[in-house]
Amino acid sequence: MLFTMAGYSWAAAAYPPHVRQPLRSAPTSIPPRIGKSFVAWSPALTLVELLLLSGAGAIAGLINSVAGGGTIVSFPVAVALGLPPTVANATNAVALTPGSIASALAYRAELRKDKAILSLFLPPACLGAVVGAFLLWRTPQKIFDAIVPLLVLFATTLLLVQNLRTPKNIAQNEEWHVPQSKVTSWLLQLVIGIYGGYFGGGMGIMMLALLDRMGGAHIHRMNAVKSVLGAAINGLASVLFIFLGVVHGPAAAFMAVGAILGGFAGAYVARRIRPSLVRWSVVVIGFGIAATLAYRRWG
Repeated sequence: MLFTMAGYSWAAAAYPPHVRQPLRSAPTSIPPRIGKSFVAWSPALTLVELLLLSGAGAIAGLINSVAGGGTIVSFPVAVALGLPPTVANATNAVALTPGSIASALAYRAELRKDKAILSLFLPPACLGAVVGAFLLWRTPQKIFDAIVPLLVLFATTLLLVQNLRTPKNIAQNEEWHVPQSKVTSWLLQLVIGIYGGYFGGGMGIMMLALLDRMGGAHIHRMNAVKSVLGAAINGLASVLFIFLGVVHGPAAAFMAVGAILGGFAGAYVARRIRPSLVRWSVVVIGFGIAATLAYRRWG
């Protein structure tokens, strides 16, 4: 995390506001034509910058696997390096999908116990992802620029609230019953899926809170289910983003490699450290980044 924050600060310093702009002026909205590339409005990144993004992806993948909230780190780094926020968001979604899949595979032992829960939450998660990605595609760039600091602040606040809650002490092998209020669970996951397809920061935190309220039996089992749902949401949104041509290919590739390594490492680390340590670190980073983005936008 320190490496990513240092990189973010370095990027902000290396690209002052009057320089840190896309190579071509970004349009007011993503071009509404299927397949028209948006990468032309994004800067050509150096190898050092791509490696920095790879490090950010690795830390984001690790954080998502352990506690959730990795987008709070990786998305601002991409913006600091000059990617338009909408492109940075779409690229981030594509890059973190392999990390979510890697994390889910690492949790496969836990997932065998919760197939019924997955069958309940997967359909609304997938539907929401498509709706959210479409909403992002139709959002004017200027509007998205203005709400980005608020989205980061919202995601960080979610993590703060989650940190302040007293965790349940439940045995890992205790049975996790399918919630009786299936309609409510379905609708809540649909809302989370829409948010995840649109921005995604704090999505894992939202899902952990929902799973906890719906009878989640153990943090590692909830993390396993969250990883699968996150992979589905990011994956479907990513397919749409790629199809629409709104992804910075080199940045996504380097971030994805880091996210895969971080996802596997996170599942290993999560079983050996207190997730609260990671959560509180992300809260501090998140509030700092939200303040920085707000200052750059309105200061």
